[in-house]
Amino acid sequence: MASLTYELTLAGLAVGSAAALTGIGLIVTYRATGVLNLAHGAVAMICAYVLRQLVVVWGWPLPLGALVTLLVVAPGLGLILDRGVFRPLALLGSNPAQTLVASIGVFVLLVGGAALLWGGGARDDAPVLLGDDPWTQLAAVVALACLVAAVTRWTRFGRELRAVVDNRPLAVLSGVDADRVAAAGWAFGSFTAGLTGVLLAPYVRLDPYGMPLLVVEVIAVAVIARMRSLPVAVAAAIAIGVAQAQLTRLHPEGWAGPLVQALGANLFVVALLVAALVLPGVGGKGRDALPPPPRASRVPTPVWLVTGILLLLPLGFAGSDLHTAVQVPALAVILLSLVVVAGRGGQIALGQAAYAGLGALLTALLATAGVPTLLALGLAVPMVAVVGLVTAWPAIRRHGLALALATLATGVAVSRFVLTQPYATAGLSLGRPAGFTDDRAYYALELLLLAGCLALVAALRRGRTGRALAALRDHEPGAEASGVPVPALKLLAFVLGAALAALGGGLLGMGLRAFDPEAYDPIRGLLWFAAVLVLGADSLLTPLAAAALLITLDAGPQAGTAAALIGLLATQTGRLPPLTTWLTPSPKPPTPPGGPHSHGPTAADGAQPPTGKPAPLPPTRTGSPAGSPSPTAGRTHPHGPPPADGAPPPTGKPAPLSTTRTGGAAGNPSPTGGRAHAHRPAPGHAPAPPTPPAPELRADDLTLTYPGGITALSHVTITLAPARITALVGPNGAGKSTLFDCLAGTLHPRRHQGLITLGGIDITSRPAHARTRLGIARTFQRLAVFPSLSVEENVRLGAEQGRVRGDPAAVERSLRLFGLAGPVRHRAAADLPTGTLRRVELARALAGRPHTLLLDEPAAGLDADETAALARILAALAADGLTVLVVEHDPDLVAGIAHTVHTMEGGRILP
Repeated sequence: MASLTYELTLAGLAVGSAAALTGIGLIVTYRATGVLNLAHGAVAMICAYVLRQLVVVWGWPLPLGALVTLLVVAPGLGLILDRGVFRPLALLGSNPAQTLVASIGVFVLLVGGAALLWGGGARDDAPVLLGDDPWTQLAAVVALACLVAAVTRWTRFGRELRAVVDNRPLAVLSGVDADRVAAAGWAFGSFTAGLTGVLLAPYVRLDPYGMPLLVVEVIAVAVIARMRSLPVAVAAAIAIGVAQAQLTRLHPEGWAGPLVQALGANLFVVALLVAALVLPGVGGKGRDALPPPPRASRVPTPVWLVTGILLLLPLGFAGSDLHTAVQVPALAVILLSLVVVAGRGGQIALGQAAYAGLGALLTALLATAGVPTLLALGLAVPMVAVVGLVTAWPAIRRHGLALALATLATGVAVSRFVLTQPYATAGLSLGRPAGFTDDRAYYALELLLLAGCLALVAALRRGRTGRALAALRDHEPGAEASGVPVPALKLLAFVLGAALAALGGGLLGMGLRAFDPEAYDPIRGLLWFAAVLVLGADSLLTPLAAAALLITLDAGPQAGTAAALIGLLATQTGRLPPLTTWLTPSPKPPTPPGGPHSHGPTAADGAQPPTGKPAPLPPTRTGSPAGSPSPTAGRTHPHGPPPADGAPPPTGKPAPLSTTRTGGAAGNPSPTGGRAHAHRPAPGHAPAPPTPPAPELRADDLTLTYPGGITALSHVTITLAPARITALVGPNGAGKSTLFDCLAGTLHPRRHQGLITLGGIDITSRPAHARTRLGIARTFQRLAVFPSLSVEENVRLGAEQGRVRGDPAAVERSLRLFGLAGPVRHRAAADLPTGTLRRVELARALAGRPHTLLLDEPAAGLDADETAALARILAALAADGLTVLVVEHDPDLVAGIAHTVHTMEGGRILP
């Protein structure tokens, strides 16, 4: 028994050593470049093939072949990736999600290239580099880790590396050559990948698909180490490797036997799943989401007609055997699920192949049990949707890179523990529905189902839910602040995506008349994701074009052609527009009134010309928190009469409120504030319903400590009085933004560390979207507009998700209040200047009729005229009963509008 334990420990050390190498390489690359290199396994596979080619095929001596492979080919490949793929993305300012997509492209490209060069078969004659002694391998790994630690700690390059990791822009300003550091990181990371590949190749299947996925699984050790600690990565790798080997000695009987055997072979998969779902995620919220796609006009009708004709061609001109054609609609439905999740929702979903495989598997299981095939498919779809709900629930709190790892881990786990296990797939048979056994009939059925799915997704993209999904994709914190229930919306996207993938997977299995686990391999999921991103993730043309392209290329004589082509295009993400945008003309901005050479908006519409200085905020005092007319309408007041929408405001500093100053930089609200007056509405616009008195928002004894012991707030108490403007001032780092985010619901203090109440009701634990629906609206210091939506759609989203929903006039009132009611309302927000975008953000916040408005540096990016006009509007809104909190550095703005001013310093409000 002791001998068996020792032998299994040695076997575990061999696997753990290779996993530790992977962890070291991933951590060094991530720390030097900020890129989570999912292509690490593909680089390992290429190097293993190169060593075999040199030694086995060409007859080179093993030492020479190993030196060339590890010291020339592997680092050279890393330098090529740095110069050709990732450095251009860094110069373009791409976020981590875009670099992740590029690394997926590299993965797919290398897998496809290996299949083209060496074929898809497995090789069992890879040379053994360090012999069979696992202690030698472990010693090499430990020595390498110590070398990296020493270089990082005691050399100039190590100091530069740490500087780049801590703050790359500051390091560059200090004279550090960040590009050189990144190149060294890529070279070393590729060296460790190559060493991993040549060490693993003799013990695992050497083929273009098996080894890359195996190395992807051991990313778990780098995630456990939080992409930072080399000792933790090495220890985790050794521990998991030894534990996995020891599990092979267990042989329980009954139903647990196959499960334990699967665990014994895939413990790294379990570790990856747990690490991705439980441990703190890699990346950061709001910084690493998929970028919104370029806004394009509707697909022209002729393009749809041509597409439809091409899809119908096999019915009229092909022979009786449509084996290849029947796969296209099925795959298109699978890819349509990615349009929902990744294209419209902006979520990095790498596990859709698992849902497709489950759809095919459950359809086959039900059909084998005697359920009619079409009914089996109909039952499998909601069953997989439930699985999607269960698997998405722990993942929806993740963002960007962490979400990518969670979905990838889910896909790999489903493949390893379900789709490829004999206990789940033995004895299955899968045919076609009765009456559709003929290829032509079945293809027609697929086209009908595909058309229905396209119509469903088209309706989703156009409606209220589609706008909310687009807001989630464009700016998640901004979507939450607009009242969008982000967790529920993410669940909806993942569940609908899982259902569509299951339908497509079942159709694909019935089309092939068999359940084939390799058709739903996780690597295919990466290929599908890359194809959708390359062609255009938010276009309904994409699943059709991508499915036809992938099936046609894979049906050719050269395996790997599709992967190589899609991978090559995906490596250029951020530099090439989505290919489907070439089929749809870009929307033309509306012609300004007065002709194409007219400058500036007219007083009637507030339209912005494509170039030139944007029109300032309108100085009108009309509009309440919901956009209703001011109680002082019709009277003469210090700010002058309200001009037409879009008219330039009077010049000069706005007059101060004519009230008595008490306790702050400004005075009390207008005597008329909060009182309703009879008013005749503007023609064609309904008046806003009367607004009840605003409840008081209050924070009591608020304390917030960040991880690491940094106290941002210390026993802060503040009350926002209704119908008053409260200003929060202080130096940078004083805690203003932290307090602001706590009031808005973006941050939450720990239990017993303060209380936030609204009208006496505890809302401390309420999320941001719930507070918005309670009537607390906010804006952001950095603009939080949704660039893929038009101005009107941005404002409509606030009306649909705010405190008062269903008011048909709310959107029009907000647009008119901020001079956005003209042709500018149809412009995409991505095309507008900062001043106009500030108006859009404010209009969206007010469209839901809040009673409390939190403004984080609202004058940032505005010129003097626009700031003066903003001051007049805020004063009018407060006079109408709105509670306003302003965090602002502009002393003139604060002095001109604030009734109460609080100064913060060191996380406290000064007395």
